Amino acid sequence: MSLPRFLDIEYCQTDDALFPVAMAWSLADGRMKTVVIAPEESWLPDDGDLGDVDLFYLREQGVPLIELARELHEDLPDETVYVDGLDPDEILVDLIFGAVRQEAPFEIAPISDLITHRDAHALEDRRRQLLFEEGLEPQLPENGVYALLLLAKEEGLLEGY
Repeated sequence: MSLPRFLDIEYCQTDDALFPVAMAWSLADGRMKTVVIAPEESWLPDDGDLGDVDLFYLREQGVPLIELARELHEDLPDETVYVDGLDPDEILVDLIFGAVRQEAPFEIAPISDLITHRDAHALEDRRRQLLFEEGLEPQLPENGVYALLLLAKEEGLLEGY
């Protein structure tokens, strides 16, 4: 039996830019992958203002988009991938796959599509509470995925794991 898949994307957003900088996703066995993303030059604003994002770090440590797309095709083919529903995840995924001229191999859905007996606000409150209880920094995508895994486990969706 495969587990529900979860994804979280950290991103840079300024007046002139919106692009992904890091991503984490869960696998069928509950393990997680995390990558820093090397940005496409066309995503960068002309004025160079990226707020507190370290462009040198992204360029040095980031995974090229073609490698990220290949890995996502291998890990999440034909899956529904659940997100917290707060971030512009669909736009960010479209940016990644658009840059390499491919279609995303998965569909994105909010966690409220998986856990339907609680409303989106209650789910978000519990997700934030789990982050706090576990001492996790909410801006790290791996922590966002971990909190969604914990939430799914609480709801009995990860039986045997």
